Amino acid sequence: MTTPSFQVYDTTLRDGAQQEGMNLSVSDKLAIAALLDELGVGYIEGGWPGAVPKDTDFFARAASELTLKNAVLAAFGATRRAGVRAGDDPQVRALLDAATPVVTLVAKSDVRHVERALRTTREENLAMIGDTVAFLVGEGRRVVLDAEHFFDGYRYDAAYATSAVVTAFEAGAEVVTLCDTNGGMLPTWVGEIVRELRADPAVGPDRVLGVHAHNDSGCAVANSLAAVEAGATHVQGTVNGYGERTGNADLVTVVANLELKAGMSLLADGGLREATRIAHAVSEITNISPFARQPYVGASAFAHKGGLHASAIRVDPDMYQHTDPTLVGNDMRMLVSDMAGRASVELKGRELGFDLAGQGELLSRVTNRVKDDEAAGYTYEAADASFELLLRSELGQRPEYFTVESWRTIIETVPAGAAPPSVHAPDADAVAEATVKLWAGGERIVTTGEGNGPVNALDQALRTALSRVYPELDRFELIDFKVRILDTELGTDAITRVLIDTSDGGRSWSTVGVGPNVVEAAWEAVTEAYVYGLLTAGVEPRV
Repeated sequence: MTTPSFQVYDTTLRDGAQQEGMNLSVSDKLAIAALLDELGVGYIEGGWPGAVPKDTDFFARAASELTLKNAVLAAFGATRRAGVRAGDDPQVRALLDAATPVVTLVAKSDVRHVERALRTTREENLAMIGDTVAFLVGEGRRVVLDAEHFFDGYRYDAAYATSAVVTAFEAGAEVVTLCDTNGGMLPTWVGEIVRELRADPAVGPDRVLGVHAHNDSGCAVANSLAAVEAGATHVQGTVNGYGERTGNADLVTVVANLELKAGMSLLADGGLREATRIAHAVSEITNISPFARQPYVGASAFAHKGGLHASAIRVDPDMYQHTDPTLVGNDMRMLVSDMAGRASVELKGRELGFDLAGQGELLSRVTNRVKDDEAAGYTYEAADASFELLLRSELGQRPEYFTVESWRTIIETVPAGAAPPSVHAPDADAVAEATVKLWAGGERIVTTGEGNGPVNALDQALRTALSRVYPELDRFELIDFKVRILDTELGTDAITRVLIDTSDGGRSWSTVGVGPNVVEAAWEAVTEAYVYGLLTAGVEPRV
């Protein structure tokens, strides 16, 4: 059961969408809304109808295309304009037209913003709050009021900020959310202010106070928790901490802390166990790469690298983990690096399906090889596939699908128009060509490939050669390519490391290559990727 009367309110689709570089289509927003409902939040703020045409379309489509099981939709807007009746304000009418059960209003609670930004009087601002809330409640809407800049306003003029909150409640608001709009509060300040407000007889212990924190001071999650501890029973945030500037409170982190640390049950249907999957699915839709070190759901949230840690984890995983990663749908990972000891290698092997217990000589050999490789520029913590191939080599279990005789690549400049190839023109295109000679399937194969660069050309040549024997390669696709220059002080003589992510459409894997230049490093990473892909697809070498 969820904790009675506590509310989880998501604003990813509105406040989160204000993040720099994020541009969600209506279809994107509908897909994210379905995921948020699956997570089990109570409210989904869909956007600002009337002010943003895309949001108006979202609510229109949501009415017929979106079926919510756990959440209710909220339309976001502002209180009426100064000097205008609420029912005559087009923006307020647009909130009604959105036909959502909940309407969230933003209102000024900092007198400085009232007088300088709205350019109206204190009294008129309070009337704007009361009139708009009462009008929407009279139209059958549940109203949440977001008291913008509340904490800054309270520290400047507590009486006026409190009057904004009380006015909203007396007009019929179901929730008043206290906003740290500038994100500059500290947890102790937030806790003190919420306690003072909760103790005010005009607010009392039964009104629903919420918190809406921004992360400009790095305290959004901590401020949200401080507000809850002080008496807030409604928390707002965004998945993955999306939002303007440095973002909003990460709603998953806030809820995970309250559920796993404070013993509350907030998400419907045990949604917390789906948090990692849903957070990453939202990342895919927003086209913003997941943050590996994100608390609870990041790829590195339960990743262990130090040998001392591994030794303890081998005895009891909880010795270096603050909670069970499966409770949020994540998993523990062992990172193998130059900091690894034999325990790290043994645990990583177990993770990959190899029982290395009691094989001291092998563990020492693998550990020393990892340390030597990392000293040469390799990194296995981000390339599990390459580490498994290394381990299989030491175990004598690495299959040989092909043997490379030689490879080469050239780049030539091809001028536009009819100029001969030897003539360099400003608008010329650089064309890369690669030749690969190898043995596979009992025959010598020589192929040539062209591409938009030497790595692409080599990949095309290698793929063409191997596909004759291993058509399974046709499903493989390079999905990410990272280059890191090591020992940069050596200039053009520096070592290059390449990390490649490859997918077969259903799974992905990472490989690493190191060389004196990007082409040689990429060649190693690509060949490793093909070997690993064939191996894990269950393909036997064809000789």
